[in-house]
Amino acid sequence: MKIDSDGILCGACFVPSPNCDDRPEGSGVDLVVIHNISLPPGEFGGAGIVDLFTNELNPDAHPYYRDIAGLRVSAHFLIRRDGSIIQFVSCARRAWHAGASVWRDRHRCNDFSVGVELEGADDVPFEGRQYQQLALLTRALEARYPISDIVGHADIAPGRKIDPGPCFDWLRYRKLLTRL
Repeated sequence: MKIDSDGILCGACFVPSPNCDDRPEGSGVDLVVIHNISLPPGEFGGAGIVDLFTNELNPDAHPYYRDIAGLRVSAHFLIRRDGSIIQFVSCARRAWHAGASVWRDRHRCNDFSVGVELEGADDVPFEGRQYQQLALLTRALEARYPISDIVGHADIAPGRKIDPGPCFDWLRYRKLLTRL
């Protein structure tokens, strides 16, 4: 895998999200934030995530969608259960994934991070292919940007978020990183 000079993952499916903007002047990418998402909650493989990140979520398609259809959120990447990767925002731009957040006394983590969503849920183990693709994507990000930390959403928004959740195997992921 390779991230090109425009911040696009070569070979990934690119579905542009309007939920992004320019990073503040002088801020670079040095943090990877890992999330999980499923729409509807606990269901995998549907169009809900893409629809949410592209502002096309139909509030009548599922009762849960009524409360979130107006959200304007995105991530840079989504890794599906089968390992396929969709990119929504160039890494050169700020995706709206972290919300109110702080890491090492730096607020507004969206300013300096890349957000990676894993299709999953807090109480469901992730697939092996997702870990493999996440490790490869992480290495591609590290080759392109001076990544200094890799954290979960829970680490930058404690008390507000718990993802990637207790079923995310940090040890497995870190072992895969050391093998690449």
